[in-house]
Amino acid sequence: MLALLGVLTIALFLYLIMTKKVSVIVALVIVPVLFAVIGGFWDQLGEATLNGVIQVAPTGIMLMFAVLYFGLMSDAGLFDPIIKKVVSAVKGDPLKIIVGTAAVTMLVHLDGDGTATFMITITAFLPIYKRIGINKLILPCVVALGAGAMHLVPWSGTQARAMSALQTDASQMFTAILPSMAGGIIYVLAVAFFLGLRERKRLGVIDFNYNMEDELTEEQKAMRRPKLFWFNAVFTVLLIVGLMTHIFPHTILFMIGFAVALLVNYPNLKDQSARLNAHAKSIVLVTSMIFAAGIFSGILNGTGMIAAMADSLVSIVPDSMARFLPLILAVISMPLSLVFTPDAFYYGMLPILAQAVANFGMDPIEIGRAAIFGQMTVGFPLSPLTASTFLLVALSEVDLAEHQKFTFKWAWGTSLVFTAIALITGTISI
Repeated sequence: MLALLGVLTIALFLYLIMTKKVSVIVALVIVPVLFAVIGGFWDQLGEATLNGVIQVAPTGIMLMFAVLYFGLMSDAGLFDPIIKKVVSAVKGDPLKIIVGTAAVTMLVHLDGDGTATFMITITAFLPIYKRIGINKLILPCVVALGAGAMHLVPWSGTQARAMSALQTDASQMFTAILPSMAGGIIYVLAVAFFLGLRERKRLGVIDFNYNMEDELTEEQKAMRRPKLFWFNAVFTVLLIVGLMTHIFPHTILFMIGFAVALLVNYPNLKDQSARLNAHAKSIVLVTSMIFAAGIFSGILNGTGMIAAMADSLVSIVPDSMARFLPLILAVISMPLSLVFTPDAFYYGMLPILAQAVANFGMDPIEIGRAAIFGQMTVGFPLSPLTASTFLLVALSEVDLAEHQKFTFKWAWGTSLVFTAIALITGTISI
């Protein structure tokens, strides 16, 4: 009975968000509360929901200040000199242009925000691609691959969902996958090189000059802090080193880092308020969803629904196949992005799979690592279920179906590289 109650909770949640009947936040809160009451768990609701929110609080706070920090660095122009140097270096060589696009995309996507990455990179490179005559599908493809490889950073929305759904932190989810991420980055650059070499053979090298300053608005120019470039660059490197070495909890590092960076770059109160307001909308949307997810996972765990569903799944999975579950999920995780929204998968399916592998005596974190090797990381720039995908194709002036057809095999390749390295390093096991 409890397993059935859990299945009905998941099914209604998936139906509501996939048919867009209500917002994700409404579904995350109302649906589990409704079925908890139906199941007679009214007296446990307070403790279960509070425990769930407490579990995801560090992730929600980290995400908030990480987005603020990297958004601030973008506003201050940290990435501008690098983009300018890349554009200057590539000149009219299609090979250099395409490899440069991949490199800049991965750098810009340090903030884990697909929308911002697409706006910055596509806007900067589209005029170059048009002027040179490069295949129009290569730009969104390379940008999608670069963003997908970097979307494994622990402050991305996908990683935040995975960590909150499994009630874990970046030290468990992110540190172990660094070799896979490095391999994926090399793979993306190799694909860009291959596509660039093909275009160089087709087009040759063309004499071309381009000025990025012409693409900035007056407000964007006013927010730039070129004199603070080296401070921002060194400070960001130190912050990333601190994140990787776990000197302080990630949440605290980002809170301190953002406060220092905001004060140094924008000492005037008016400018500080403007930067906060500029990023407030996206922060509120993402962090409110994370806390709502805490209620969802808190109720499903606190009432025992997750455990009951996992027991049912275990009963139908042969023991001989159980050890392959993380590998199977890692391989199919990228195509699953075309079927499941990130909320539907990470809040609806992942906890069940995690509990199931735990019942087989395996580490449930492995199933989370397997999922993020493709599900709405590599897959999000191709999925029709994410708004940023439509922004990507619209800015690139290409059709979604053409983009998917051209990019799919390369994107899935990234996911498979992640998986292969994870097997070698023991990040996921069989």
